[in-house]
Amino acid sequence: MINKRLLIKNLLAHNDENSFYDKKLRLNIGEKEGKAKFLKHVCALSNSNPENNSYIVIGVEDEDNNIVGIDFFDDSKIQNLVNAYLQNPPVISYENIPFPHLPDHLVVGLVTIRPNHGRICSLRKNIWKYYGGAIFLRDGSMSMPKDFDIKIEDVNSEIVASIENHAQNNIELTLDGVFDFFSNRKDYNPNYKVFKEYFVVCWAGKQKKGKGNIYYSRVDIELINEQVKLFYSDLDEVSIEVNENSFNIVEYVHLGLHDSFKYYPLEEVRIEFRDNASYEIQSKLLFEPPRYDKKTLYHIYNTNNSLIQRLKQNLPLNKNQQKDLKNLPSTYLLCYLNNFEEAIVKLEEAKPFLKVYNKDVYQSYKESMRILRKVKYN
Repeated sequence: MINKRLLIKNLLAHNDENSFYDKKLRLNIGEKEGKAKFLKHVCALSNSNPENNSYIVIGVEDEDNNIVGIDFFDDSKIQNLVNAYLQNPPVISYENIPFPHLPDHLVVGLVTIRPNHGRICSLRKNIWKYYGGAIFLRDGSMSMPKDFDIKIEDVNSEIVASIENHAQNNIELTLDGVFDFFSNRKDYNPNYKVFKEYFVVCWAGKQKKGKGNIYYSRVDIELINEQVKLFYSDLDEVSIEVNENSFNIVEYVHLGLHDSFKYYPLEEVRIEFRDNASYEIQSKLLFEPPRYDKKTLYHIYNTNNSLIQRLKQNLPLNKNQQKDLKNLPSTYLLCYLNNFEEAIVKLEEAKPFLKVYNKDVYQSYKESMRILRKVKYN
């Protein structure tokens, strides 16, 4: 089993970006340009390294390999994006890898692109400035468009195998991982369980009892063997169910208008452990958006637009406006989910102003976009 933190260290210690490895400071697949560039790199790495895994490491500065981290990204449907835009899409996975020196909410993103065994990957349709049918290959550290008549050679097998072999997990690394988790999360009821005498899962969270059930906030769940953070949330409430074969998570989101808020189930994630030393993560969207009166939503939508204009003009906000601004991302989201199509466009335009205005408001923006991403991909 590969220890993903060790794998990232080995990749960064290797020569600069090449035909099986790329690194990025940020990844933004919420915007068309960022989505297009991500698909281009997946396509190029898949074509350039047909018989081995390829990797994209995210949250690393390009010049000196300084690990700065990115926000936890928990979208299990990223494969859907690849399937929608690429012909002969490779199988990919996205994992969140914690590093000891980073704050709890920051990780390093690791995209693994499985071998496509010689099938040429290309863009299925136009996106941003790239045309449907385009083929990309790696040229050093660059992903470049190439002619249709290309010849792909396997030149990386020994190098990739060596890097992965030097990242194999062992008992010492697993035990160190468990001790570190319990030490770092000692204030949040840390627990662990061994599945199939092989996998070690640690989890922690602030407990809250309601109607006979136990819920958690500030939840952190890690698969210690691979040093992968499976789930992290600062805001929402989560229910956890553990049995001999699986670890089950149901995430709830807090939404509403004015002073009337409720918890709505968002997604169920099930991690199934098997006897053959493998596991599978399955997710199921549970979210049913609340419905509201159109007249009420029009009023909120127009109020939000007015608030954004005030921010753009750097005008002061009174107490009521400050309260409305705090809820602006979630109320824009509710408008969108009730068929106000332009609400998300307005929210995306507001991003730089919310980021400057207040840390909590910007966090609310990121949370709303995370919910939207899950709903759209599903």
